[in-house]
Amino acid sequence: MEAYFDNSATTKVYPAVKDIMIKVMDEDYGNPSSLHMKGVEAERYIKKAAESVAKTLRVKPEEIIFTSGGTEANNLALIGTALAKKRLGNHIISTTIEHASVHATLDFLKSMGFEVTLVGTDEKGVVKVQEVLDAVREDTILVSCMMVNNEIGSIEPVAEMAEGIKKINPDIYMHVDAIQAYGKIPVYPTKIRADMVSISGHKIHGPKGSGALYVKKGILLKPIIYGGGQGNGMRSGTENVPAIAGFGVAAEESFRNFDKKTEHINEVRNYLREKLTSLPEVYDNSGDAPHIASFSFVGVRSEVMLHSLEDRGIYTSSGSACSSHKRAASNVLTSIGLPKERLESTLRFSIGEDNTKEQVDYIYEVISGLLPMLRQFVRK
Repeated sequence: MEAYFDNSATTKVYPAVKDIMIKVMDEDYGNPSSLHMKGVEAERYIKKAAESVAKTLRVKPEEIIFTSGGTEANNLALIGTALAKKRLGNHIISTTIEHASVHATLDFLKSMGFEVTLVGTDEKGVVKVQEVLDAVREDTILVSCMMVNNEIGSIEPVAEMAEGIKKINPDIYMHVDAIQAYGKIPVYPTKIRADMVSISGHKIHGPKGSGALYVKKGILLKPIIYGGGQGNGMRSGTENVPAIAGFGVAAEESFRNFDKKTEHINEVRNYLREKLTSLPEVYDNSGDAPHIASFSFVGVRSEVMLHSLEDRGIYTSSGSACSSHKRAASNVLTSIGLPKERLESTLRFSIGEDNTKEQVDYIYEVISGLLPMLRQFVRK
């Protein structure tokens, strides 16, 4: 049996996504900037995708900027804001549990002279809103926080954060990294008072290399890619029409029967948590998001368990896929105060709509057999 439980790293594309991408590449392959009908047809795919994505967010299509993925969307939000508002201030607030695409971008901005304050979390991985508000200064221009943590699934209080920030200074921008939230829990930028929201296509059964940044109308943002002025002047370069079209279809498909899908995913996740925590020295680090479960298998290093499961057709993750090549301890698990033996033995299981309780039973059977053997081998 195969059990793919790494859906937070990437998802398998819907058949309808594959079909539309092939059609665009094979038949409607024009450059959307061209004035002839092939170009007009290509441009229609972009407009339709913007409408589809905007509908899921309950925003306007013209507020959607398509990108090459979540990383670029985060870069555009942070660097674009910093460049646009540098005369008004040079202070940015974020958190200790952000994705590498935020932390690395903040490091770049620090090298450019910007000051960054990182706020920690409680033991459940939830950012402390009051600490964020206390960190606001006269020269603060941006606050950036993820909506769902990609490693443990904690849901962050971004709406309360934004409300408090806007009361202090309505000119401070609020950026929300919703890449792990989009398609799993409701993400409505106007409701949470976000000025910018990053999302990604390949987390919702769309193609890799597709993403978008919602930018509220009136927000000042500088482009980070210059050229022909595509993307309403915010993202130059010939658009990746197949990926954008696929992203649009994925948005439509993933939000169809949304509540039913989410309920199923949460049921499978909770069943997995119930089964695995019944095993000795297996600890649950999971937050409240319906699709992410994090476990520490004390006595077995993460990489050993991951590859042992892979040999048996079970696919999971030792953390964020974008940072899994790094050996350093997870900043997320460190932030929630896990002891060393749990830091070194944690795996993330991320559930998708195709996962089943039968697969969970298989995972339980395999792990219950592996743990005594691996622990005996490691502890000798």
